[in-house]
Amino acid sequence: MIGIILFVALVFVVIGILMYFVSIYNGLIRLSRNIEKAWANIDVLLKQRHDEIPKLIKVCEGYMKYERETLEKITAARTACLEAKGVADSANKEGQLSGLLKNLFAVAENYPDLKANQNFAQLQQRVSYLESQIADRREFYNDSVNNYNIRIHQIPDMWVAGMLNMQDKQLFNVSEEEKKDVDIKFDMPK
Repeated sequence: MIGIILFVALVFVVIGILMYFVSIYNGLIRLSRNIEKAWANIDVLLKQRHDEIPKLIKVCEGYMKYERETLEKITAARTACLEAKGVADSANKEGQLSGLLKNLFAVAENYPDLKANQNFAQLQQRVSYLESQIADRREFYNDSVNNYNIRIHQIPDMWVAGMLNMQDKQLFNVSEEEKKDVDIKFDMPK
């Protein structure tokens, strides 16, 4: 009789331990998938912004005859963003593009006809809105990554994460380019 009770108790303990590890596993997988979803959401917004940039440049070209270098830098940065590999590379290149767009909008202040152009105003508003949305999504992404990175280093989650070879995920950091003040140059003819 005591042997049966001990056996049943042992079975319950083993089942309890297994259920506990399954719940840890499921929690880590949920966090990992949330990170992927958050990155996909950022990617959608980046794609939308990339789609707006050629339209913005086309509108600006007619007015900003002396700012060709600025427009070319934006085009090159957009291309670099589309070719980015991984979160860190993408974050760096997207930061450079954001800085160049801020520069473009600052320079546009000196072209009253451009500022008055309805297409430019709509595109500027759309790109600014997308920049704001990207910042919000980046914050959510970084929160998800931070929670995941903490969990895979906490006991007992670290044992399950170790068995599954789960590694730290990379945060979407602000690039040095985004931290700089906007540099406004006027390439006026002499």
